[in-house]
Amino acid sequence: MASSPHPEEAEVPAEFALLSFDMEKYSKIPEARMESARSDVDDILANVLADCGLPGPKELPHGYKDGGDGAILLFPPAVLARIIDPLLARLGQALVRYDQQRLASSPLVRLRVSVHAGPVTGPELRGGNALVEVSRLLDSQALRQALKAAGENDLFLAAALSETAYQRCVHGGYTPQLTPLHFLQTTAQVSNKPDYQALCRLHVPGMPGAALAPYLSDEPDPGAPPAGPSPQPGPCGPSPAPAPTAPGGGIQFHAPLYGATVGEHIGQVHNSYPRH
Repeated sequence: MASSPHPEEAEVPAEFALLSFDMEKYSKIPEARMESARSDVDDILANVLADCGLPGPKELPHGYKDGGDGAILLFPPAVLARIIDPLLARLGQALVRYDQQRLASSPLVRLRVSVHAGPVTGPELRGGNALVEVSRLLDSQALRQALKAAGENDLFLAAALSETAYQRCVHGGYTPQLTPLHFLQTTAQVSNKPDYQALCRLHVPGMPGAALAPYLSDEPDPGAPPAGPSPQPGPCGPSPAPAPTAPGGGIQFHAPLYGATVGEHIGQVHNSYPRH
């Protein structure tokens, strides 16, 4: 008897490198200035992507879609390291230049960025735990506090790498300008997702990873101020024992490291491929 073909559901979906970004306090920008502020960010990002040899939003084969104050971009997995190094440093530098040139009446622009890698499903590429994971990292308290650290040091970008992205690229030696000392290991949590915890690495271009530790606290409210200096996980290397004041305490993975732990609604998604 001839064997039946494998059902489509049994096939592992294609993997992507995911980059998500969000503008800080976008909802507090006067409505009349929202469009111009977002357009400025789109232009900055498109220029940096081109400078890094990556496709920009206008090159996306499935059109340009976003969530208003941010978006998710999907790249081929082979460029995962490139969206960490050199993209993060160049994006941070571009935001510094923008702030130096903006009018006093223009809104301040700071970005949170998250990076992950994993399968994405569906004809519209809108499903899969990887999308959930990159969104949770973007919304995590740890990344919000890292952006506060950036702001207090006249910087405009903070990034969170999933452990998958960090191990493949930084630990793997594919980021020549970034070493483990540029990152702080911590646990990502989201205030309204009590079951979510994931190991991640924080990075603020222009700051060593260890300098971020005093800004982290265990406060669940994203708007809460930092609790001040306290013992934190180390900036690199093997995960140390969790300190009492470290955000999230122990790590509870509900799936293998290469997948996300929670599956819920995802906003708009970018999908990009290399052009031939």
